Amino acid sequence: MTQNPWDRQSTTSGPQQQPPGPSPQPAGGPSAPQHGVSAPAEDQRLPKFAIPAADTLWWVGVHGGAGETTMSLLLPGSRAANHRWPIPPPPVPTPVVLVARTHGSGLRAAQRAAVEWASGVVQGVAVLGLVLIADAPGRLPRVLDDFADIVGGGVPRVWDIPWIEEWRRGEAPTPENTPDEVFEVLESIYALRAANPADYPAPY
Repeated sequence: MTQNPWDRQSTTSGPQQQPPGPSPQPAGGPSAPQHGVSAPAEDQRLPKFAIPAADTLWWVGVHGGAGETTMSLLLPGSRAANHRWPIPPPPVPTPVVLVARTHGSGLRAAQRAAVEWASGVVQGVAVLGLVLIADAPGRLPRVLDDFADIVGGGVPRVWDIPWIEEWRRGEAPTPENTPDEVFEVLESIYALRAANPADYPAPY
């Protein structure tokens, strides 16, 4: 991947010597498919499409309006998968990050995608984690917050993106209208992707 222009150190410090970037976030949940997990019904699964090689990071929006296109604009060199699993040829899996909104239907869609991946029926992807994008300003209701914790337990990592009014108005995401929390998410994912993408095995 190309140099990350969203790294706050590079955007604020210019050419001066930079301190080391952030270390990849360790996995808190399962980092590979698990035995004994039943796949969702066929009509509950995300579609798949073939890619020529595992050469980039893909954002997989698990429902319409999840925000995968916005995330692809935020991190140069990454791509939106259009609510599908990108499947490369063997043997190297392609890294993906799931994307969902924090409303009830978005969290249920994220749970289905996580279960689908955990069951092993999606061959050739390495799920790095899940980005949850706030669907409204303010704190999540307790029931949704608790559900988000349950869903997050089924993936290696969870990153949270707050409500951003400028994006709702249709403004393109830029470093100027992007809060620190988003910088931290992008830095974490960039560091994880750059560290060792082959560290996350997938079945073939």
